[in-house]
Amino acid sequence: MPSPPTPGIDRRLFLTSLLGVSAAAAGLSGCTGSSAAASKTSLSEPLAKTVPAGTSLKIASYQNVQQLQFKLAGFDDLPFKVSSWANIGAGPDVINAFRAGSLDVANNAGIPPIQAQFQGYDAKIVAINITRRPNYLFATKPGSDIRSIEEFRGKKLAFSQGQAQGVVLLRALKKAGLAYDDVTLVPLTSNQFLTALQSGQVDIAPLANQQAPAYLQQYESKGAHAITTDVVDLLNLLWAPASVLSDSAKAAAAAAYIPYWAKGQVWQYEHPDVWNEEFYVKTQNLSLAQARSITELANKPLFPPSWDEALKWEQETADLLAEGGFVKKLKVDSLFDRRFEGIAAKSVPAEYRR
Repeated sequence: MPSPPTPGIDRRLFLTSLLGVSAAAAGLSGCTGSSAAASKTSLSEPLAKTVPAGTSLKIASYQNVQQLQFKLAGFDDLPFKVSSWANIGAGPDVINAFRAGSLDVANNAGIPPIQAQFQGYDAKIVAINITRRPNYLFATKPGSDIRSIEEFRGKKLAFSQGQAQGVVLLRALKKAGLAYDDVTLVPLTSNQFLTALQSGQVDIAPLANQQAPAYLQQYESKGAHAITTDVVDLLNLLWAPASVLSDSAKAAAAAAYIPYWAKGQVWQYEHPDVWNEEFYVKTQNLSLAQARSITELANKPLFPPSWDEALKWEQETADLLAEGGFVKKLKVDSLFDRRFEGIAAKSVPAEYRR
């Protein structure tokens, strides 16, 4: 695993080197799906109203969540071909897959598009789901006596600059009045967090709500525990490379996919008992009690007709990263392809729009 950063190193090098893991390693081997009529167009031109026959997309579906949602909800009429469902979710991996041409559309939090732009890669946000409740908590290593975020001072914290966990940590530190230099940020990707906690490489790591039960079940008797936070990561979004969105057929397919993506999340939220059994118990090996504890914390999906709040949040996140020297200052307006604004909202009942 990567070692803690050397004092004085440029923070922007943290994840530049970490994300420099070859795109081939993170890239997927799925066949390249081509549209029947791949015509390049400006991103400012209106979206096509229909998807040309033969159009295909490579879509991220981490832990097969999208396929399972669609299967259980009976969504079998997509107006385009899915040439591959990629089991990929972490922001750094998604960016590498975008670069490799292995992925056309992905579901992430707000920070990966900022990281992509910092790296010079052009990708756009095409759908927004607002989250109002925390999706993460902080877990301690076994034997820790840390009980509050204020006690993070002088500790080693697992930090993923290109993922939601990273911005949750930075926002929590800021709220607690801690400067970046008050702690040691250990650059890791989220799939390394559990191992880093177990080995004592870090004192604290932000874990997703669905990760925490299994970790605590194994290590709570050894002194590990959770520290909850009211810090939210507001954005759950779909995004795609600009090169995909400048293909009029693929852009039309992405627009057609958005309602299914939104409705799939609504279906999951409205059928917690089925989801607990079919996903958490059968595919994640959690107990039914653990599954229920996770779904009780689930956010109600919210697909706002306007993206103004999302844009403001994304700018605050970019500014927070720039203040710490993790990225250069940037304006986030260019990250949003507002031709797609409102598509998700129109596809769901009114109670899921506000």
